[in-house]
Formats: sequence, C-alpha cells, structure tokens
Amino acid sequence: MAEAKLTRNAVAAAMAGDTNLKPVVQVVDLRSIAVTGGAPGSGPRFRAIISDGVATGHALFASQLCDLARSGVVRRGSVVQLLDYIVNDVRNRKAIVILNMEVLAAECEIIGNPALPPDSGDSNSMRADQFNGAPQNGSMAGSALNKVARPSDNAQVIQRSMAGNSLNMVPRPSDNAQVFQPTVQPSYRPAPKYRNHGTIMKNDAPARIIPISALNPYQGRWAIKGRVTAKGEIRRYHNAKGDGKVFSFDLLDSDGGEIRATCFNTLVDRFYEVVEVGKVYVVSRGNLKPAKKDYNHLNNEWEIFLEFQSTIELCLDENSSIPAQRFSFSSIDKIEDSENNAIVDVIGVVTSVNPSTTIQRKNGMEAQKRTITLKDMSGRSVELTMWGDFCNREGLQLQEMVECGALPVLAVKAGKVNDYSGKSVGTISSSQLLINPDLAEAHSLRQWFDCGGRDASTQSISRDFTPSASRNEIRKTIAQIKDDGLGMGDKPDWVTVKAAVTFIKTDPFCYTACPNVVGDRQCGKKVTKSDSGNWLCDKCNQEFPECDYRYLLQLNIQDHTGTTSATAFQEAGQELLGCSARELNMFKENEDPHYTAVLIHCLYQNYLLRLKVKEEQYGDERRVKNTVAKVERMDPSAESKFLLDSISRVIV
Repeated sequence: MAEAKLTRNAVAAAMAGDTNLKPVVQVVDLRSIAVTGGAPGSGPRFRAIISDGVATGHALFASQLCDLARSGVVRRGSVVQLLDYIVNDVRNRKAIVILNMEVLAAECEIIGNPALPPDSGDSNSMRADQFNGAPQNGSMAGSALNKVARPSDNAQVIQRSMAGNSLNMVPRPSDNAQVFQPTVQPSYRPAPKYRNHGTIMKNDAPARIIPISALNPYQGRWAIKGRVTAKGEIRRYHNAKGDGKVFSFDLLDSDGGEIRATCFNTLVDRFYEVVEVGKVYVVSRGNLKPAKKDYNHLNNEWEIFLEFQSTIELCLDENSSIPAQRFSFSSIDKIEDSENNAIVDVIGVVTSVNPSTTIQRKNGMEAQKRTITLKDMSGRSVELTMWGDFCNREGLQLQEMVECGALPVLAVKAGKVNDYSGKSVGTISSSQLLINPDLAEAHSLRQWFDCGGRDASTQSISRDFTPSASRNEIRKTIAQIKDDGLGMGDKPDWVTVKAAVTFIKTDPFCYTACPNVVGDRQCGKKVTKSDSGNWLCDKCNQEFPECDYRYLLQLNIQDHTGTTSATAFQEAGQELLGCSARELNMFKENEDPHYTAVLIHCLYQNYLLRLKVKEEQYGDERRVKNTVAKVERMDPSAESKFLLDSISRVIV
C-alpha cells in the first residue's frame, strides 16, 4: 500500500454509533489481555488503540480475529478497514468491538499525529474478563464480543429493542452475571415499515441506490442500478494458491457511469448464469479496488470485486432511461493516430469478410481468426480481426450478408488497436459487435454509403489492404521518396513503390526470438543463451528450451528512378522469401542448396512494396528509414488496370 488514506473523523463517528461507515483506520497500539474463566486453550484476547490520523479510541478484537494479532498479520502500524463492529460501554468507557475487518496494509508508518487516550498506558484498565463465560469458538451467536450472546450461565443476554433502537443487557435473575450497557447508536433510524418485523441483528433495510460515479471504497452499504453492457467468458487460471476461475461484466447506469464487476471461483457458479447482457440489475455489496487499466478500459478508477455477501437482483421493471450501450466512436482516420493497444469504439460499413481460419499459437493452443474490412466517411478503411467466438457468431452472419450483396453497418465497442505495420483493430474478451445498430451514427453512415459512398476512393490504414486494382493508394517512385521529403514530419508516410529487390544481406538475416505468447500476440523479443543452455527473454523474465527465429532483412530495392535501402521484418520477409525464418536458418545450418535457391529466387522480381517512411536518429545522425510493411507480387493484369485508371484521371 503505497499511500494509506484513513477515513476522516472515523473514531468520533464510530463511537457515536455509526456502524455502517466501514472506516479505514490504523492500529497505533496493540496488546494482549488476560482472559479469566475462558474456554481451555482459547488463548489471550487483544485490545487495540485505533486512529483516524487525528483522534484515537479503544477497540477489542472478537475471538475470531485474535489469530490475526497472534500471527502478526495485524500489528502496530497496520491499516485496516472495519467491516462489522458494535460499540459497548466497558467499565464506563466506550470501546469498539471489532467483529470483522480487512487488513489493507500489514505495516505502515504512523499516519498523522494521533493523540493517545490518557489511560492508554493502563494495561489493566480494560480486562477481557468483562466477557467471562462467553464461548470461545468465535461464532456470531456464541461470543459476548459479538452482537448477541448465548443465554447460559454466567453470560449476558443482549437484546435489541427496535422501538428504542438500543442494545439492553438483560441478566438472568438467578445468575450473578455482570451487567453492562452497550452504547445507544443514534445514527441509525430504520424506516417505519421495518420497525415491526421483529428483532434483527443489524440494519436489513435495502441500501440506497446511488450513481455509479459516486462509488468509493470508503462507503458502507451501497447499491447501484445498471444495465449489463458486456459479459466476459469464464477464464481459468493457476497460481500459487491453486486453480481458479473468474469472469467480469460491465454495468452502465442512467447517468452514464460505467464500472466493471468481477467474480471469482464460487461466485462464478453463483452469478454467471444470472447475469445477461442487456438486462438491468441492482448490485449491492462488494469490495472496490483500483481498476487495472491494462485490462479495464472503462472510464472509472474503481472496479467491484463481488463477495459472499454481494447480491445481484434482476429489475423486472426495466428502466428505459438506462441506455443499452454507450459509444465514443473514433473515425478510422483518427485510429491511424491512436497509440498501440489503445481501446477504441469504431463504426463502419463492412466491405469484405474473409473466411474463418484456425491458427496454432506457439503454446500449441488453437484459435479461430477472421478478418473483415470496415470503411467510413473519413476516406479510410481498417482491418478488423475477430478472435474466438466472434468468428462463428457475428463473423458468420456478416459473411452471409456480404455474400448476398447487403453490406451492413458494424459498430465495434472496445476494440484494441494494433500498430504493427500499419493500424488494425482486434476484438478482446469485452468487445461487442453490433450489426446494423439503431444509432444516429449508423443511420448517417448508411445514407452516405448508399448515396455515393460505396464508390468513394478509400485508403487502407492496415497492412492487409485490398488488391492493387481497387485501392486508391499513394504510389511513388524511389526518387520521389527523397525529392518529396517523405518521412521528415512528425508522422510516418505510407507509400507504395513498384520495385525489384537487388540485394539481400545474409549475415545475419534473422534473430533468435522469444516464443512466449502473451494474449493473442507472440512476444518476439530477442533472446540470448543463458548459462543453463536455455534461451532467456529479458522482457518476459523467463527461460525457454527452444527459441523462435524471426526475419530481419536488410535489402536494396530499385526501380527506374534509383536505388534505396529498406528493412523487412517477419511477415514481410516471409512474404518475400516464401518460407519461414526457421526453415531458412535450418537450410543454412545444414548447408542445404535450398538456402541459396530461396534467396536468388526473389531477386530482380517486380513487387509492389508498401513502405513506411520515417526519419530516425542513428547516434548523432538523422536518417530516413524505409520499412517494408507488405510485399505483393505484381499482377500484370491488375497493374495494367491501375495504370489505365491513372492515365484517365490525368486526361480528365
């Protein structure tokens, strides 16, 4: 816990009887106290002095919490959150009896300048024998440190009078049991309809529904009402504690507030079938923790971790004021400027759908993949990659629609930007795909497309762009790259050149790469041999018995205007040479003649090379670097159509 934040005025509020606060406090003193007449082997009890940074107060640990003090989990300086407690008068002194708490930081410097109570040094001023004869099993109904004592010999009976909302100690007439009066708690006044329902242990009235934006970790009882906008699949994991499972869902309320709720293990069994996308629920009780922004894209700094006491109730009278989804669309030309791994919403017309394919990842697992192309009014198109169930669910539906000539509008919620060799968008577990949604943006896009947008020229921002005959690409010669000063601006320039490869540097032509797959992508960082003989990846901090090989080709390319150098990485290198880097490296090590044949075969052949042109710093010198993002073998027929189209535009 880097910075503990204590609840202001927590001691005063708790001592005044506010048992719904769930304050965060610090233990500034902790001592064991003797128990006389307790159960054999029960061990000592513990008293503490707790602080809110300014004021302090006395506290007693219930028997079920004493192990935390005995084991050292709770000690002087610990920061804890009081989840359940009552306030009693013990020998004319108010003390908080802690029934349940969560340790937020086991050790921390004393926060603020708390003033200790004047009698805090008297170790006998508050003895545990105030609770003589109480069972020591820590049950809620069995200990006098808890809210209700069992009526037995030498024990007190605690009853709550709902009319006066107070705790009265009622001794048995025949016993000489000690009698003490717990503090009246004036801060809680239940609604009239709850007053005649019999004795209850604590406030069972429904929690007040608050906006999602008002949630914070220091509230007591709360409830939120929202529509489920996304629901993730059940994911299984393994860690030091063993195997587990988890799933999450996103909620949206009528004020536009969003938050993610997460369930683990038994709560997955309890809530997974209950939660359905599109329905409205009231969710109450849970632990709020900071959201991990690497995995949670919602506009909220908190995330709800549901607990055993949490409830999820379906709202049958669904509130139409809560929208079905909240979008913040980025036009495709804006995605071109987005950072890698950014989460975006995008909407466009589906112009092509590729068949679903099965790929095998480096870890041996198979995954379904399907790519489609989206086009919008910005004059750009982008490749959307679907993974997993999206391929055979929305992907199959889109394929059937496109094959029938109906090009639908697709809205993508929470797509992940990939910037490798251009920009593309991919689905993640929390993504949503809406086909022909009833949105103003969708209607506007459909009208534009049907009224001429279908034939409007489009440039792809992705590396898998459409065939040359149909794309409106920026075609340049090699001489124009220098003459036009390409790559000298803040952003890279993307151009296509028709050129031949005249030289390939073969030492080296590849590098040893990390085979580890993180999410949907291979790490691919350079690995080195360790002393153990395994391959070490500094980024993953892991060793692997085998490494992968990835292309890093240094080329010379030439057209009728000149020659320049270029670099080709994995995908482009494989497209150029027609085999993987591992295969080519094996040919070289085995002195196989195929090694030379593969290299010679690609020389002096005409290709359409998609280049990323950007000025980079090399020591004290700045040079323009050309990176091959895509290699396409030239199709004479398509190239002829492209040239004729270019001529016709010049004539007009």
